[in-house]
Amino acid sequence: MKTVDFKHARGPDKLRVYAIGDVHGRLDLLQAMHRRILVENEKSPPYDWVVVHLGDYVDRGPDSNGVLDLLVNLQKKTHRMLAIAGNHEIGLLEFLATGDAYGLFARNGGRQTALSYGISINFNDPDSVAAGRKALALSIPQSHVEFLRGLRRSMVFGDFFFCHAGIRPGVDLDRQDPDDLIWIRWEFLDDARLYPKIIVHGHTPVSDIEKRPNRINLDTGAYASGRLSAIAIDSDRKFFVEAVV
Repeated sequence: MKTVDFKHARGPDKLRVYAIGDVHGRLDLLQAMHRRILVENEKSPPYDWVVVHLGDYVDRGPDSNGVLDLLVNLQKKTHRMLAIAGNHEIGLLEFLATGDAYGLFARNGGRQTALSYGISINFNDPDSVAAGRKALALSIPQSHVEFLRGLRRSMVFGDFFFCHAGIRPGVDLDRQDPDDLIWIRWEFLDDARLYPKIIVHGHTPVSDIEKRPNRINLDTGAYASGRLSAIAIDSDRKFFVEAVV
């Protein structure tokens, strides 16, 4: 099996690929990052470019509604804004479907997401959960729901494989379990072997961008740290971009 390390990995010809880590409701940081990307493109204009958002757009931060609205509207305007699913997007869809008071959404920042749509939910009160689910389902725009349902679990550009959480080591990239792509953690993070592609991911917060021979972790805990991180891949040139507010 052919493998590649980060130093020698290349992006596709004539296409600069940006990838942005976990946003978690920080609309201010996502907008700042998009501005940074435009500045980088002005400094060194690419032949063409795309942005891959690595998931976890919702929960914990203050404006999940605004983040989803921005991404939905950008995708209507341009083919360059791409997005893949994180576990928190799936958690939101599951809450809308089931109203689970003990699921990911309820216990990991869903209250802030609901508040961004004008809905207050007390997840320790079953009546509040039931009423809140109904109210949220009525308040969240259908365009947001369709966006969430349509998210892919991975993308490939050149020598790079983009997903939210990581991959199952030892399993071919085209045979990965969709749940592993949004949930896996230590089995992947602790694996040092090289893969056929460099895995660009988020999901596990780190204090600084984590650069390994086989993977790049871009989740710098934006909702709490105030730092949103990205990588730019331009043929054999790779560089990092940060937005701070």
